[in-house]
Amino acid sequence: MNHIWIQLILVLGAVIVAFTFIRRWDAANTRAWKRIAFSLFVVANIVAVLWPSGVTWLAVRLGVGRGTDLVLYLMVIAMAFLALNTYLRFRSLEKKLTDLARTVAINEGSRLNGERFDADSEVLGSSVSAKI
Repeated sequence: MNHIWIQLILVLGAVIVAFTFIRRWDAANTRAWKRIAFSLFVVANIVAVLWPSGVTWLAVRLGVGRGTDLVLYLMVIAMAFLALNTYLRFRSLEKKLTDLARTVAINEGSRLNGERFDADSEVLGSSVSAKI
């Protein structure tokens, strides 16, 4: 009976995380396969919390030995995916930021050179008309 409280807390935490992920304001940017994978992860998490002997049974069938080892191995894979996904996203954002900065610099340079050449042509135009 004592383990019911920790199960309740863990399941409630998984449900809160799932709703937070699903109802994010920028959820349209999340790819469908990531949503499906995360949903499967949450369902697997809830099943593992409510039926821990099932995880041990699956681990034995897969040749791991203990359910906790299986969960650890799966979490290592999930963390590696998360790290790689974050790295690729930051890399993409850095490239976009660099392209944006280059575009702004080129536009500013063109504008300033245009203003400078207009000012130089006005000075040249007034000195030519003064000589005539």
